[in-house]
Amino acid sequence: MPTVQDIRQMAGDEPITMVTAYDAVTATLVEEAGVDIALIGDSMGNAVLGYDDTLPVTVDEVASRTGAVARGTDDTLVVADMPFLSFGTDLQTSVENCGRMVKEEGANAVKIESGDHTIELTERLSDLGIPVVAHVGLTPQSVNQTGYTRQGSDPEQAREIARLAREHEKAGAFACILEHIPANLAAQITDDLDIPTIGIGAGSECDGQVLVVNDILGLSERTPPFAKAFGNVREEMRSAIDDYVTAVEDGQFPAEEHSHVAEELDELY
Repeated sequence: MPTVQDIRQMAGDEPITMVTAYDAVTATLVEEAGVDIALIGDSMGNAVLGYDDTLPVTVDEVASRTGAVARGTDDTLVVADMPFLSFGTDLQTSVENCGRMVKEEGANAVKIESGDHTIELTERLSDLGIPVVAHVGLTPQSVNQTGYTRQGSDPEQAREIARLAREHEKAGAFACILEHIPANLAAQITDDLDIPTIGIGAGSECDGQVLVVNDILGLSERTPPFAKAFGNVREEMRSAIDDYVTAVEDGQFPAEEHSHVAEELDELY
């Protein structure tokens, strides 16, 4: 398993791969593919829980799925994404929620959508031995303020994003996700930081990349413009389910090989 220090030392070296996973089956496949980091993203809200956005996702939901991913992996760094209002309200509650993911569910680190209000928390968690991945740029938990639009396109906003990344590095974060910002801004932040940057919609100059597994598989109804479907699992699933329904309705399933007969029961009635 790559350790937190291994990931930190990959800055400027070997590209880092991060993929979201929400269950043990997917986590096992992610690990078999050699992915460095499995992120139990609060993107589960949109991807698997049926919510319109990430805001309703609870600590319990993230904890349950973090445990599942941890049980499905041996050689992948497991990072739990802290959901909306599980942090940043008061320091004690924030630490307890983050600590639960590591202490009880088997995560190796937590990810926090970052702002000025999370600098102290990042420092405290790092002091306590809970590794932190920072996250700047587009932060989906701020959707009611920013929408899902690209961030950092004007100089003032770009400087603020770069400052937040730098402040969280100083506070102890071992990596920083850059989401949906201009590629040239991401390149400058990557050059400025000693810790690795992991981009999503942030160009190719980051130290690594992260995507939602549903987008990678082609399972999503709509793929974001900064993502790419590397498969067409949605169509494969639809076809398999259609074939099952047809086979049942036509009487082709279950066939003889899918059943067993106990001869001693032939004369039961």
